[in-house]
Amino acid sequence: MALNRGYTYVAQLGPEAAGRVLASFLAARWPHSTRETWEERIAAGAVLLDGAAAEAATSLRPGQTLTWSRPPWVEPEAPTSFAVLHRDPDLLAVAKPAGLPTLPGAGFLEHTLLSLVQAHDPQAVPVHRLGRFTSGLVLFARTPSLRTHLSRGWSNVEKRYRALATGSPAKDTFLVDAPIGPVPHPRLGTVHGASSTGRASRSEATVLERRDGAFLCDVRIGTGRPHQIRIHLAAAGHPLVGDPLYAEGGVPMADRPGVPGDGGYLLHAAELRFLHPRTGELLSLLCAPPAPLRIRTGTVS
Repeated sequence: MALNRGYTYVAQLGPEAAGRVLASFLAARWPHSTRETWEERIAAGAVLLDGAAAEAATSLRPGQTLTWSRPPWVEPEAPTSFAVLHRDPDLLAVAKPAGLPTLPGAGFLEHTLLSLVQAHDPQAVPVHRLGRFTSGLVLFARTPSLRTHLSRGWSNVEKRYRALATGSPAKDTFLVDAPIGPVPHPRLGTVHGASSTGRASRSEATVLERRDGAFLCDVRIGTGRPHQIRIHLAAAGHPLVGDPLYAEGGVPMADRPGVPGDGGYLLHAAELRFLHPRTGELLSLLCAPPAPLRIRTGTVS
């Protein structure tokens, strides 16, 4: 399997680094490697402080620049294609396949939507992100100022998702407004979930088709909390079909829950509607859902 090109991480140390020993600090910040492995990297000169080689026992100070040159590695498999849905001088909208991370992390660098898009449009930066196994629309800004403008007004963007959830709701349209915030997770410490102390959140689900033990629905969200649709449908008693993390109530399963990046569920970002930040025209961007999320009893939608 092919190696990627490696990556150089650069970070300025904050107050949390004061008095910490370099090797233990690295092991805590990047726990995918043991302290012993970090000591080997430091000895090999792969870790620098303010541009100079350091020792494993070096005491850190806030304000120092930490540089770690990670050698090339084999990334996990992921789809490596996307489709352009809209392009103008300011914006780029693409269709992300399920299984492709939006941003680097968890061992992914080049197998990410960001890397693939920037290979064709280096100035494009995503305004938002989708979970790895959520497919559909991702909006990119082609200038930093537009990204800032859109990010600040993201709550004003109309967002519609398509999902397959368990059960059979009593009503064809229902509102979920459970607050979302940190909740306990046995493996990760905390994850986002339905929490009375969380941030205000709002989702409106419309049933499109009822299936055996499940239903197809569109979900419009006024807010954009992490995993909001997965959490809210679970909080309403209807977890997504195949969701390995969220149980009824909108919290992690009691028995061996998965982690947020696990797949198995069907969720698709189908539509974004907003005023173009430069022209002021209403822009409606659509992305057709994959076959399992299309209405069976009518035309493809």
